[in-house]
Amino acid sequence: MKRKNLLLSSVLTGAVLLINTIMPVSTKAQGFLRAEGKQIVNEKGENILLRGMGLGGWMLQEGYMLGLNADGQQYKIRERIEALIGKKQTEEFYEIWLANHTTRADIDSLKAWGFNSIRLPMHYNLYTLSVEEEPVAGKNTWLPKGFALTDSLLAWCKANQMYLILDLHAAPGGQGNDLNISDRNPAKPSLWQSEANQKKTIALWKKLAERYANEPWIGAYDIINEPNWGFENPEKDKNGTGEQKNEPLRKLMVDVTKAIREVDKRHIIIIEGNGWGNNYNGILPPWDKNMVLSFHKYWNLNDQKSIQHIINFRDKYNIPAWLGETGENSNVWFTEAINLLEKNNIGWSWWPLKKLGFNNPLQIRTNPNYEQVLRYWSGNGNKPGESNAYSGLIELARYTNISTNRVHKDVIDAMIRQPFSADTRPYMANKLNGSLKINAVDYDLGRSGLAYADKDTANYHISTGARSAGNKGNVYRNDGVDIRKSAAAYESYYVSDIEDAEWLQYSVDVADEGTYSIKLRVASDNENAKISVLNGSNYLAKDLVIPKTGAAEKWDFIEMKKVKLGKGTNRLRIAAEKGGFNFSSIELTKTP
Repeated sequence: MKRKNLLLSSVLTGAVLLINTIMPVSTKAQGFLRAEGKQIVNEKGENILLRGMGLGGWMLQEGYMLGLNADGQQYKIRERIEALIGKKQTEEFYEIWLANHTTRADIDSLKAWGFNSIRLPMHYNLYTLSVEEEPVAGKNTWLPKGFALTDSLLAWCKANQMYLILDLHAAPGGQGNDLNISDRNPAKPSLWQSEANQKKTIALWKKLAERYANEPWIGAYDIINEPNWGFENPEKDKNGTGEQKNEPLRKLMVDVTKAIREVDKRHIIIIEGNGWGNNYNGILPPWDKNMVLSFHKYWNLNDQKSIQHIINFRDKYNIPAWLGETGENSNVWFTEAINLLEKNNIGWSWWPLKKLGFNNPLQIRTNPNYEQVLRYWSGNGNKPGESNAYSGLIELARYTNISTNRVHKDVIDAMIRQPFSADTRPYMANKLNGSLKINAVDYDLGRSGLAYADKDTANYHISTGARSAGNKGNVYRNDGVDIRKSAAAYESYYVSDIEDAEWLQYSVDVADEGTYSIKLRVASDNENAKISVLNGSNYLAKDLVIPKTGAAEKWDFIEMKKVKLGKGTNRLRIAAEKGGFNFSSIELTKTP
């Protein structure tokens, strides 16, 4: 998970259709976006609801995205890599990473799935040297790499008619005490402790605005991501959640705005409050007529109260609001949040598109040599040889490419379709023509309570104080259903930790009406587990006893014979009357 403690909280395979929203909005761009009252509109004055994805991990790595639990700043990750494979090969790793992580195919896929905008988290060190590295103090050396990457991304967005929002995610010196977010080195002056870093930040934004002033597909400038700094009481409030004045933050954002407006009068400027984007004390009223308030939302309830603070600001100052970053939760949470936001005409950008994790649209695959590197870094294994470490790291960098990513269509469906549809859909095309095997983890796509029922569906710990696991196995799918990877077979998964009254639905397209046998592959280490099987609301079998097999992956079958299934769609529901078992697959066979 993205490591924050928010006080207020936020390839075309598997493409899903873009659905209509609750509010009448336009998803086609028509010239420059602008703020008009409480709406973001295009040049025709049409309301634009941004549905976006953040490219976290591309220009700026955080440790958790690579499977690291500590030393999460990018400069520390780089130091660790250099210690294993040397400086030259580390440069090669980062070149391959930047070339593969985000490509035209990623943007094409996002468009096909139903997104209309991209948020680019920028690391300043791809655009300019650090203050400490400048050969002439006070001067700015501009680096071509960052601008070239941004130009390419903009071209891909233009080709897909998607808006690109530039986000300064790592400002010179670092903008907060949550170190990973901005790759901050606490041994050096922060953004707030160095006038030179502030001047470089201002100069960078002026340079970017000058370059993109006439680009209508640049949606906005998100000028400082998640500032989290205690100005008045740094000892007790290091992240600025209780800050009352925020004077240095407001001054810098005003100065950045002034510099942008010297060269660019048209683009929206997005501002973020202190305390990870939510503390606006002392910052408002707005100082520009074309401005949007951003806030971030993580791990809290998806009720009106959770966003009321930003709606109050929107109403008081007649200014649009945008959820600039959210995610890192379950599909249930995603569906709830998007439904809530769009009812309130608030656009959003999810975080992130991909990482070594399952709760995003794309998952970067790992490899055995890189797993050895991770074990060594975590203190649980021996130091790998340089050739093995090099092989694992280079393979990981290549695996960031979408062509090798695992597409999580359940995540995409939960974000794009499920907020507005109660329909369920098959996860796989389950066509029964004689015989069919369905893996238990391939239950239908749809909302909790409609495609499946699980007691532990999302993480709301910011609101409730209690952490919740969701999918306890953290693999394969992102619903509340618990899924674990099999220890006995490669890329094999099963449903685990099944509790009383939980169930799973499987839509099966039956070619011929007739009589079938149904075999369920199950495992249990207790004697009390019971299961029922339904077709729709009709019981095919009730209170079947699950045999005690003695281990989590010691499998046995229970079989139902002479079960009648009609032609067409049958919705089989596997229901736990009494939990305490694991479930691997369903086998259906037509009988004479």
